Amino acid sequence: MTSKNDSLFERAQRTTPGGVNSPVRAFRSVGGTPRFITRAEGPYFWDADGKRYIDYIGSWGPAIVGHAHPVVVKAVQDAAARGLSFGAPTEGEIEMAEEICRLLPSIEQVRLVSSGTEAAMSALRLARGATGRDTIIKFEGCYHGHADSLLVKAGSGLLTFGNPTSAGVPEDFAKHTLVLDYNDPQQLEDVFAKMGDSIACVIVEPVAGNMNLLRATPEFLQTMRRLCSQFGAVLIFDEVMSGFRVALGGAQAVYGIAPDLTVLGKVIGGGLPVAAFGGRADLMQHLAPLGSVYQAGTLSGNPVAVAAGMTTLKLIQEPGFYEALGAQTTKLVQGLSQAARESGVTFSADAIGGMFGLYFASDIPGTYAEMMMCDKSRFNTFFHAMLDAGVYLAPSAFEAGFVSAQHDDAAIDATISAARVAFTRIA
Repeated sequence: MTSKNDSLFERAQRTTPGGVNSPVRAFRSVGGTPRFITRAEGPYFWDADGKRYIDYIGSWGPAIVGHAHPVVVKAVQDAAARGLSFGAPTEGEIEMAEEICRLLPSIEQVRLVSSGTEAAMSALRLARGATGRDTIIKFEGCYHGHADSLLVKAGSGLLTFGNPTSAGVPEDFAKHTLVLDYNDPQQLEDVFAKMGDSIACVIVEPVAGNMNLLRATPEFLQTMRRLCSQFGAVLIFDEVMSGFRVALGGAQAVYGIAPDLTVLGKVIGGGLPVAAFGGRADLMQHLAPLGSVYQAGTLSGNPVAVAAGMTTLKLIQEPGFYEALGAQTTKLVQGLSQAARESGVTFSADAIGGMFGLYFASDIPGTYAEMMMCDKSRFNTFFHAMLDAGVYLAPSAFEAGFVSAQHDDAAIDATISAARVAFTRIA
């Protein structure tokens, strides 16, 4: 009998490229049919066939307080009843800006937008406009959205510029982007020594989540901060994933490093489309209408989305929130690691705050190259075994996972029990 998921996927492919509106949802990396979700609550969601899953993507990070949290839902309902969009300022936008600036001291002023891609793109434009320079540095494996300058992979040598990784990105865009190795401070030293005066900015995920979970070393980020200060380049932390996920003050609080600009998203929208970029006031005042760097958005600061985000930001500040979230995430990765050892499967795992990474490798990777050495085939087998057991992990070996405040002991224990069976398939 054909499942409803199969039927929906077949139908979707007739009108939507690949049948999905974001590529990883298509299951191309792991094979099989995507699950079409009908509803979600707490740590669970249900697919079109009525099957329940313990959800570890959480809308790719935003659902930190769990799905359909009643306080968030009530805030959205109240805001929607007052009007969906105005195209004019609201007090809610001011409140969110004030809250972000209070929680992240490196941010003196902030501009709300609608997506992480838009925020990162705008931060780059601002850095270039403020410095009068064109060259940007990014790192292999870090994803900052699908703006042209950022869909770039490493060139053939240390000081060569990147090559486009997507059709439709002109070489002229890529030629201004240098792609370096993540967690290699010496490369940064060498590049800045040769061309520091032409570098507009360095953009980095301080805790990477798009080549699975990969933490920056303190030396790497400290070197970056020192060189940007020395040469007048703008340091941009992309905390779309890590912001309010790894700690209340984001990864910059964990590392004790203040970037010049920060890119935020996901959690600050509470499941609705809100993102932001902000930082030093002298940089932010280069933006229109004060300065010559143009950025605008019809739905920026949407009142319904801001209501969801502000309510979420209040909930995560409740006493003990991050201690409990971190404890459950640690319990998950320790339990999975123990289950793998019992089955004799080569496996490791890592967690920080409410983010985690699973690696079919003997050691936790520290670089992009090490991450690419993980056993993708074993992950795919594990993924489908867990899916069959009602556990929904990211459908790619190179994506981080997310735990919410609603992942209680029952959900974590059920996940670990399912993993014990799944590991036997690949032992």
